[in-house]
Amino acid sequence: MTMPSEREIVLTRTFRAPPRIVFEAWTQAEFVKRWWAPKSRGVELVECRADVQVGGAYRYVIRAQGNEFGFHGQYVEINRHTRLVYTQIFESFPDSPLLITVTFEEHEGQTRLRSHELYPSKEARDGTIASGMESGMRETMNQLDDLVASLR
Repeated sequence: MTMPSEREIVLTRTFRAPPRIVFEAWTQAEFVKRWWAPKSRGVELVECRADVQVGGAYRYVIRAQGNEFGFHGQYVEINRHTRLVYTQIFESFPDSPLLITVTFEEHEGQTRLRSHELYPSKEARDGTIASGMESGMRETMNQLDDLVASLR
């Protein structure tokens, strides 16, 4: 994880599967349900809907310690297996939408994923970091890697 500016977070990770599989696992609800919530923290994904087309919407809801937190957004650009651009709103802070650009680059049968998150302000980005996002994201990325390796 890097922070190239006061409004950005960039996550980079290599996965043990080709881009086609990683892209599908990133976008298809049946797969997202299996990796998006950090399991060791007792977090559960209780709603997962995604209409993966330009202009289509998605909504994920997690439950943690009896509380539910929703995330939703809209797909802005889709280049299957190579690039995905979408908005995301954490419903607890609806005035802080972010723009996420994810690229899926193949290298020797594996995928180098780069997720670039652009926040509306430094405060919104810093709030995300303060929430424990980095360790939760690390765990979910490990879960995603295990999933895509099993789908090869």
